[in-house]
Amino acid sequence: MASSARAMVVALLLMSTAAVSMAQQHDYGDALRKSILFFEGQRSGRLPPGQRVRWRRDSALNDGATAGVDLSGGYYDAGDNVKFGFPMAFTATLMSWGLIDFGRNYGPQEREAREALRWATDYLLKATATRDTVYVQVGDAFRDHSCWERPEDMDTPRTVYKVDPAHPGSDVAAETAAALAAASIVFREADPAYSTRLLDRAVAVFEFADKYRGAYSSSLHDAVCPCYCDYDGYQDELLWGAAWLHKASRRRVYRDYIKKNEVALGASESINEFGWDNKHAGINILISKEVLMGKDSFFTSFRVNADNFICTLLPGISNQDHIDYSPGGLLFKVGNSNMQHVTSISFLLLAYSSYLSHANTHVPCGSGAAAASPVVLRRVAKRQVDYILGDNPLRMSYMVGYGARFPRRIHHRGSSIPSLAAHPARIGCKAGAAYYASTAPNPNLLVGAVVGGPSNNTDTFPDARAVFQQSEPTTYINAPLLPLLAYFSAHPSLPQAGNDD
Repeated sequence: MASSARAMVVALLLMSTAAVSMAQQHDYGDALRKSILFFEGQRSGRLPPGQRVRWRRDSALNDGATAGVDLSGGYYDAGDNVKFGFPMAFTATLMSWGLIDFGRNYGPQEREAREALRWATDYLLKATATRDTVYVQVGDAFRDHSCWERPEDMDTPRTVYKVDPAHPGSDVAAETAAALAAASIVFREADPAYSTRLLDRAVAVFEFADKYRGAYSSSLHDAVCPCYCDYDGYQDELLWGAAWLHKASRRRVYRDYIKKNEVALGASESINEFGWDNKHAGINILISKEVLMGKDSFFTSFRVNADNFICTLLPGISNQDHIDYSPGGLLFKVGNSNMQHVTSISFLLLAYSSYLSHANTHVPCGSGAAAASPVVLRRVAKRQVDYILGDNPLRMSYMVGYGARFPRRIHHRGSSIPSLAAHPARIGCKAGAAYYASTAPNPNLLVGAVVGGPSNNTDTFPDARAVFQQSEPTTYINAPLLPLLAYFSAHPSLPQAGNDD
């Protein structure tokens, strides 16, 4: 990046939002409400009486029947009709983490957020009801992706895929254990019996994940790849699962497991990555809280990793920046669905800033470099949230239904095809192709959906259904956005630059 362009990006990132010329006054509470509502549009199974996304109806009620189990419920991960267990579990883990750290900021939306989480964990309990087995996917991804039809109409095979001792999947099993353990903390006061059930199941599922080691993308390659291949191995998920079980149970066995396996499972590797496939940055941030709160100096190495990761996100403060930013200030990583990186990394910035604030400390960014205060971290995170909500060169929101201008042609089957109320007759697999190819706006607003957004560093967005890399929403884009919106709804203004303490 040229020096002048870098200087502009640094200014955009580090100035308070009020000082940025393009800034708008955002209603973060409204955006939070809509972001939670998005999950109702992704529901599979029998919809409850209180369903607010009225253009959706019951779907996939017999999921699991071919395997003799009940796998109805859960979430469709994105714009298709497959239930992928790996990203669903990660979604649930992040929803829980946000509620654990920032639940007090959700206000009246806290109950709705817990309900959205429970829709996922109820399904994960079903998927783990058989000992030493995790049902990890329902639906044939290749057959599903060859059709464009509403979930209420789908007639593609609802093939069931599982991991077990003969077909290990430590990655997806340990992520599922993490999700169940994290959720047990969320429900500890609201529903103690449910919380105990979640934690007990998490313990059993993690034991299975650790005992029968292997990647699920090796055991089930043709089913789960290329959509949700585990490209980074299962080792990070084992550490991640142990970290959440330690946090949820406070049992020394998990603390000892983390320390014993820190090197063997690569805790210091790929520390700059975080997403459904790679948990390393999240592991370091999560465990660092123990150190910063003075609870466990045993994990000091994780704080060093966390500090190093945070410094890579701060151009102008650190000389080791790892992440690129667009001219408009959007965090950018090469690949599809860039907003998944924007929201997940921004959440880590916010979470770490909270831990630093409570410890009354800063992040040291290398020899001779300026230290980064908690406010600086929050400022960078807020800049990303504001970009999503409309403070960007296109002056458009990337959240459907928020603001005057937002994506209208998202890559989403149910949203793009007329609802059952508008078109009661069945629309078959290939009949939906006409709606896919149409340039007309989607007839059903999937309110709260955040799309993949700009896919390169030019801040451009085509709003085209066929460009799924940019126009498809996912549950794991929205999940880490919820606590960000909750926090900034409670703290809409940050100190001006120069008043960072």
